[in-house]
Order: sequence, then structure tokens, then C-alpha cells
Amino acid sequence: MGVAVGVGGYTFVYARGASYLTDDAASCANCHVMREYYDSWLKSSHRAVAVCNDCHTPASWLSKYSTKASNGFWHSLAFTTGRFPDVIRIKPHNRQITQQACEKCHPSVVEAMNGPHAVQGSLLCVSCHASVGHPR
Repeated sequence: MGVAVGVGGYTFVYARGASYLTDDAASCANCHVMREYYDSWLKSSHRAVAVCNDCHTPASWLSKYSTKASNGFWHSLAFTTGRFPDVIRIKPHNRQITQQACEKCHPSVVEAMNGPHAVQGSLLCVSCHASVGHPR
């Protein structure tokens, strides 16, 4: 038990774990594979109105931190084992979270695109606007 606490504590300190509990976008760049995405966000129009958590985590407190914990675990596992792709791809669950953020911030645009009676999520914003938050 002591070894697990020690290793966990060291990892939390080494990986700057407390920073992931904030909304500071710079914390996403703690991991070098995310640096390119952070740098591109700095150049985006969304920088003035949204941080990473606004687009990549659900709005509710519990959902936000459970998503951050899940993503953090899988990201750190992939990074630690060296099994992350060269081009990072968003997973379907996280794509839906991002879609919900688009719909929340841009409801009139989404309604104009989908129509007033469309099935929610039938047309994903990132299908056409993949580089809006992260221009390349």
C-alpha cells in the first residue's frame, strides 16, 4: 500500500497532477505530445472565448472531472507505454462532448445547419470544422 501511495504521489507531483484540476489551458501542454495542440489553440479565434475544458469536458462538475480522470488515465497509459498515435484522434465519446459544447455556444448556427427538427448530433460540427479550435 505504501509503495502504491509513494509511486502515485511521485507521479502526481512529477506530472503536475494538481494543474489538471484547474481550467488553465497551459496544463494540457504539460505532456509534450499535446504541445502542438496547445500552440495551435493559442493562434485560434477560440482562445479569446474558450479554454480546453470548455470544448473537451462536459459542463456539469461530476461529468467534467470523471471525463478528465478517464482521459487522463488513458492518455498517461498511452504516453507511458509509448502507444499513442503520431496524429492524435478524438474518440467517439469525446467527439460527442465537443459537439455538445459547439451546440451550447453556437445554438443558432447549429439550428440553421441542422434545421429546427433535426435529430441532435446528426451533423457533427467537427466534420467540417476540424481545425477551428486547433488551426494548422
